[in-house]
Amino acid sequence: MSGRRSALSTARRRPPQPRVSVLSQVWLSCCLTLVALLASTAGVTAQQHDSKSVFDTVITRSNDSKGPPPPPARGNASGSPEAESAPEPAPMAAPETAAPVTGDWSAEAHATKSQPKAMARKTRREQKSVSPDANGHLAKDEPPDAGPKSAGGGAVAASIVRQAQVEAKGDRTIFRLRLSVGVRAEVFTLANPYRIIIDLPDVAFALPDGTGRKGDGLISAFRYGLFADRKARVVLDATGPVRIDGARMTTSADRRDTNLEIELAAISADEFGAGTGAGTPPPVSRSAIYDDVPAPANEAEKPLILIDPGHGGIDPGALGENNILEKSVVLAVAKKLRRRLEATGHYRVVMTRSSDVFVSLDQRLRMSHKLHASLFISLHADAIASKTYASVVRGATVYTLSERASDEQARLMAEKENASDLVAGLEGAASDHASDEVRSILFDLMKRESANFSTDFSNILVNRLKSEISLSRDPQRSAAFKVLKQTHAPSVLVELGFMSNAVDSKLMRQSEWQGKVAGAIVSAVNAFFAKRTARKAR
Repeated sequence: MSGRRSALSTARRRPPQPRVSVLSQVWLSCCLTLVALLASTAGVTAQQHDSKSVFDTVITRSNDSKGPPPPPARGNASGSPEAESAPEPAPMAAPETAAPVTGDWSAEAHATKSQPKAMARKTRREQKSVSPDANGHLAKDEPPDAGPKSAGGGAVAASIVRQAQVEAKGDRTIFRLRLSVGVRAEVFTLANPYRIIIDLPDVAFALPDGTGRKGDGLISAFRYGLFADRKARVVLDATGPVRIDGARMTTSADRRDTNLEIELAAISADEFGAGTGAGTPPPVSRSAIYDDVPAPANEAEKPLILIDPGHGGIDPGALGENNILEKSVVLAVAKKLRRRLEATGHYRVVMTRSSDVFVSLDQRLRMSHKLHASLFISLHADAIASKTYASVVRGATVYTLSERASDEQARLMAEKENASDLVAGLEGAASDHASDEVRSILFDLMKRESANFSTDFSNILVNRLKSEISLSRDPQRSAAFKVLKQTHAPSVLVELGFMSNAVDSKLMRQSEWQGKVAGAIVSAVNAFFAKRTARKAR
């Protein structure tokens, strides 16, 4: 009996051999897995610091190229052929509703540009339904504008431009863009004046205020913004004729961003010629500009007011105190004016642009003609470079069309506004023959009834504005503004004030002041059409 107990006791003290074997195998497997994971992590880290595996989706036009643009070239930052065999990612297509995110007011833009995606997800605030009084004034509880929105109505852009830099290296100049995601880019040059154009899909520009106002080397300055529906553009102002010596898109060392780098070299005017050119201009989605849906029968009898906020997108217009932009000021006033005109129930109202997008002068004119506008009102704001006079020159001015400018200031103003297309990177100035033809059209236009109606509306508008805001020393002027070349409708161009003046600049940012301007214009429109109706009734 004692022998059996001893045997059982011994058996109990023996370690369970199978369990030890299983635990050992598990421990060994964990060690091997850990080693493999560490090796994999080391490989990924090494790959992240290897910038040779890159891609290019940059199309550069050549001076001697007569046909379609060449296929995208491949390479890396050092020009190594290793990237030829590198896998190229699938091309990125911009979302159907994607649009760049651009700020309107400098202070607000600085806060929102760093969060473009969050801003893009904002929805429009509902507007209260209110009725204006006889002069078009709304109640004091009129809802303010919702602030800056993405140009495409709130969609997230395909890529975000996080940095833009110009660097002079000897006789060469390098321009760099840092993007969150690589996109397809097209680069070409234009003359009269000399410019380098970079076309991109719709991207968000999350850049600090003031970016691009100063250049370096062969680039004096640059600007950026939405050029067309779901298309962005960067325009570089060159100090002279230049050649694009290289354009490539590479991944950054940390693989978080993509760098677009363009190298420029100086050449002679003969070598430059007319530039590489944009070729056939891309189609623009008209739905982003105006609606082709015909108005109902009862609505079609109402006068159609076409409001034209000047500039937009790639063309910021004049720059005022505290980095306020003309394109933002006039758009804010135009939106208020549209709401108040619509609230009267007497008019159909259309805007040439309702977001931060570029619209060419020809497009604005074609829109007015196609829609058979009854009245065309173009909104702008002025600025003067002289700091000596900036503090004293202020007030609004109403311009009408004429073959010859009423004074030198009106002539300079017309030249500046007529250069809007050049600022946006369109083709150069027209020929002398074309200028003569325009003069002939203008001279003929002055004989038309629309010119008299334009003057009539200008008189009424100045009288209404002077009771609400400050006017310039000579508030009624005329010049050969291209956008006023309306053969079918009365038209005026309103310079709301001088953004270079501290007082005007401060007022233009205020919703209350913008409302006063909108109310005065509505009052003038009501009086103008009441007068025309009375004439027809005689």
